[in-house]
Amino acid sequence: MSDVLRGFLSDPAALAELNHREAAGWLLADGWNVCGVGDWATVWRSPDGELAARVSPFEPAYEVFVRLCRARPGNPLLPRVELDSALEGGGRLTVMEFLTSTEYDQAAAVWRRWDQADPEDPVAAVRNEAERLNAEVAEAIPYWGGLDRNPANVMAALDGALKLVDLFFAQGKQIYAELLENPAAVLAGFPAERRRYMAEIGAVVRLSSPAELAEFRSAAGQ
Repeated sequence: MSDVLRGFLSDPAALAELNHREAAGWLLADGWNVCGVGDWATVWRSPDGELAARVSPFEPAYEVFVRLCRARPGNPLLPRVELDSALEGGGRLTVMEFLTSTEYDQAAAVWRRWDQADPEDPVAAVRNEAERLNAEVAEAIPYWGGLDRNPANVMAALDGALKLVDLFFAQGKQIYAELLENPAAVLAGFPAERRRYMAEIGAVVRLSSPAELAEFRSAAGQ
């Protein structure tokens, strides 16, 4: 176990006081390296290659996926989660076993199993709990998108075992379009302490011009 992960686990209250930049800084200093950049988060791989840390500056949906993993511990289709914590300002840090991408045919086969829902298949337990959580949070989380059956959400562990990840999503395109058109409506949906860095997600900072970045920051009150 890396020193930084050991420290995070031993002092979760201190971890929750870090923002996404500070958490990423600790990972970098400990030898973790960026291995993926998504619309919402940056993914870091541990020095030994065993773990991945997902760091997001603004995260309305990912905690629900973590709840799913913790509700079905040991299910062979869900990744092992080592650590999950909210971060200062509304971000999130989640550390889990390292996963790699799979072929489209492998992903399609898993989703066919999902649709068949054979009660003896471990995917049935994942589907049942995912659908329950989806119904539970649909009205509680603003701009909730629901279940995400993207083929890219079927990944593989280091031993080749297939895993389902990121099974829920928030309506990011709607959030950020409305943030520019009607910022008050968007900001009203999220407490100030949970949207402090919402203009810093990957989809915004990677794809926006300097003028657009300034517009997003202004709309978000940054």
